[in-house]
Amino acid sequence: MNPQLEDLKGALRSDFYWGYATAAAQIEGGWNADGKGESIWDHFAHTPGKVKDGSTPDDAVLSYYKYKEDVALLKSYGVTAYRFSLSWSRIIPLGGAADPINEAGVAYYSALVDELLANNITPFVTLFHWDTPQALEERYGGPLNQEAYTPDFVRYARVCFERLGDRVKHWITYNEPGVYTLAGYAAGVHAPARSSFRDRNAEGDSSTEPFTVGHTELVSHGHVAKMYREKFKPSQKGMIGITLHGNFSEPWDVDDPLDVAAAQRALEFEIGWFADPVHKTGDYPPSMRAQLGDRLPRFTPEESALVKGSSDFYGMNSYTTFYVKHKTTPADINDHKGNIEQCETNKQGVPRGPVSDTYWLRTCPEGFRKLLNWIWARYGVPIYITENGTTAKGETEPSKEVLNDTFRVEFFEGYVGSIAKAVKEDGVDIRSYFAWTFTDNWGEYRFSIGA
Repeated sequence: MNPQLEDLKGALRSDFYWGYATAAAQIEGGWNADGKGESIWDHFAHTPGKVKDGSTPDDAVLSYYKYKEDVALLKSYGVTAYRFSLSWSRIIPLGGAADPINEAGVAYYSALVDELLANNITPFVTLFHWDTPQALEERYGGPLNQEAYTPDFVRYARVCFERLGDRVKHWITYNEPGVYTLAGYAAGVHAPARSSFRDRNAEGDSSTEPFTVGHTELVSHGHVAKMYREKFKPSQKGMIGITLHGNFSEPWDVDDPLDVAAAQRALEFEIGWFADPVHKTGDYPPSMRAQLGDRLPRFTPEESALVKGSSDFYGMNSYTTFYVKHKTTPADINDHKGNIEQCETNKQGVPRGPVSDTYWLRTCPEGFRKLLNWIWARYGVPIYITENGTTAKGETEPSKEVLNDTFRVEFFEGYVGSIAKAVKEDGVDIRSYFAWTFTDNWGEYRFSIGA
């Protein structure tokens, strides 16, 4: 053990969950096997020009066929939990509330859950990790149509609770709803590939659609949480929540009130967008309303009451920290960050951390600890860290140096150490840590921005 971590032994609770996280579309393969329907990611990957290297998730790492090998490997690592997502179109191929269930898909996930439990590994199950059934996208525009989409998502969730909830006690409705909306509906570089940029996407409106889709996700999450708590939790004794993304934002100049305000605004646009309605006020942050006006949907009183308090925990995905500088120019209509500038160094020239193989991801455990404290102070609910990890330069080519992987070892030592310090020294309630990711993933950083 790193000597600097010695005095942190015993800082975490005895029932702390350790494990890895994955996403169905990125690992399962078997994209049309045994009755599975097409997802928006299947459709996206099979559209020429959308993926830089022309690869698809058709095979991925074949977890659909090799789940027993996966579980054996997880057990060999000594994990106590495994977070994975379900493919909606594997369970209900056409996705809709009146569409038939694919029993082979249900059987696959049931067998995976049983295999995990047989090896004393607790399943954490995510209902939606960005892969809407393509049929719903074509039928009514997917989550752009809240009225049509919500009952379909609720029915899908009900099937999952009915078939798996006797054994699954940790449910997550949505993974990173903000990333899904921004990449898919603002930048248009992820499925379903919509944006205002016509050199990239034939349809979409980056100034409104991300906020429309985000609102649909929040409200449908609220309906699912209410259903679970009323109809399933009394007998199944589980918990339900939502996982949100968010990196920390530091002022570029800590002595400039405008930069301090910009960093706070960046946190509210990235994290408060979903966390404030769920964990704080039942509404969006005032800073978002001030910039976006009526482009940001409004909660009805009923929706606000449904969403507020709808997560039993704070599901947290986080990777890095940015230095943030205020902008003096008015916000662009397609701005989604709070009219700020993200910088690689601060005013003193201090970089935000060592460079990884991902342009935006730098190692910054100090910022991670600050973010844990910010979330705890603002929302005050137990934190389950559901994703954290890094890439490393050169790892796409096998070598002795790459396999030694000191870069990733130092990353995890720093971030896990920050968790222990946040618990022991700061009093933050943290209950899990899931590393991203368990296996190689199809699709990581492959998508063509020009497509």
